[in-house]
Amino acid sequence: YFDLSGLILSPVLGSITPLFIPNSRIRLIRLIGLCASLITFLYPPVLRIQFDPSTAKSQFVESLRWLPYENIHFIFGIDGISLFFVILTTFLIPICILVGWSGMRSYGKEYITASLIREFLMILVFCMLDLLLFYVFLESVPIPMLGVVLWVWGSRQRKIKAAYQFFLYTLLGSVFMLLAILLILFQTGTTDLQISLTTEFSERRQIFLWIASFASFAVKVPMVPVHIWLPEAHVEAPTAGSVILAGIPLKLGTYGFLRFSIPMFPEATLCSTPFIYTPSAIAIIYTSSTTLRQIDLKKIIAYSSVAHMNLVTIGMFSRAAAGIGGSILPMSGHGLVSSALFLCVGVLYDRHKTRLVRYYGGSVSTMPNLPTIFFFSTLANMSSPGTSSFIGEFLILVGAFQRNSLVAALAALGMILGAAYSLWLYNRAISGNFKPSFLHKFSDPNGREVSIFLPFIVGGVTVLFPDCMHTSVSNNVQHG
Repeated sequence: YFDLSGLILSPVLGSITPLFIPNSRIRLIRLIGLCASLITFLYPPVLRIQFDPSTAKSQFVESLRWLPYENIHFIFGIDGISLFFVILTTFLIPICILVGWSGMRSYGKEYITASLIREFLMILVFCMLDLLLFYVFLESVPIPMLGVVLWVWGSRQRKIKAAYQFFLYTLLGSVFMLLAILLILFQTGTTDLQISLTTEFSERRQIFLWIASFASFAVKVPMVPVHIWLPEAHVEAPTAGSVILAGIPLKLGTYGFLRFSIPMFPEATLCSTPFIYTPSAIAIIYTSSTTLRQIDLKKIIAYSSVAHMNLVTIGMFSRAAAGIGGSILPMSGHGLVSSALFLCVGVLYDRHKTRLVRYYGGSVSTMPNLPTIFFFSTLANMSSPGTSSFIGEFLILVGAFQRNSLVAALAALGMILGAAYSLWLYNRAISGNFKPSFLHKFSDPNGREVSIFLPFIVGGVTVLFPDCMHTSVSNNVQHG
């Protein structure tokens, strides 16, 4: 029998151990970090075997007395949805450690520690069943990236601006959510999520609590106009930082809507649907059009991420089983596809030390394996039939059309624009004329890099909807 304690403590122990090893033994530090992340990755499949998909209740629940006088407990467990995101988290962290394997000579200890602490915090976010502690860990996730990745590995020119934007946007939105949690504590006498889900709030109070939580989650999606921090953070972060940022933290906002706002405040969700549909539809069209004007490879992928995640919010707030269930698939698909595209850009940057589109072209004749990988990732990014994103976005359109045909039409237009900028990116970066005056070093991905790409390719072209999520999605539809 496995429990969640081992899953949570494994990355903690892995992050502490390198602190007692001298920097000169970088090989040992890397191996410890990789082994700790792989051990953590083995836990979720075992939990999945023991998981009962026939119930929507949280399982493997554990509780520790933290502030008993305020009836606040350290209580955590998982259901079908959170288990799905825990698996995605534990999958991406070993990948990020392998991506930064050759670049750990200067800050290897800090890199390993930051990666495992980030994994620990994200697992707790998905497992936490106490609202106050959910808030604490949700707002703690950006700290490792802010304190280490942007400041240590970011380029010197704009990293301070990117770090401040990253921090201020997330901090300002989170203050309102803290007020909402305190108000829930005063009314219910506890911050237990399971009790709060059964509590009936007045319509006026629901609207206030919904707006307060929306201010925090909208920044993390991100929704327009609070999306500016994302392209800047991606540009200044290293490849591994971009992979993990695209893979998990962008899902925290939509996960918060699905876990917190929709089931707890159903009447406010119903009233606010036009308020969500309008900026989401604008974001899909605006960011897709903006992507075509970018000259930095990372910014192109970053703006496309904004479009994909706003399509997810449309599906969630359709309050239909097809829309909510379909919104989970693009979240996982985007986590794999966007990460694969950032890895492709990282391979190009390692060879040529530039991310500007105008310097690239003709890579298909000099690096034959990378264009193949890039092509599969591009197909998945444009949601081609047969990829993991297609069925999810189709279900989102079905759910949205049931509520508002105009919004569904705008979302479909965004998918067309997505195909346009995906093909444009591939054509400019891989095809076209070769430019020997700018590019000098040519080498296909080595064995380590190819082994990193393979899981993303398999995941990008595989359509999976785990049966453990069916009951949890149905439960959210009934609440919403």
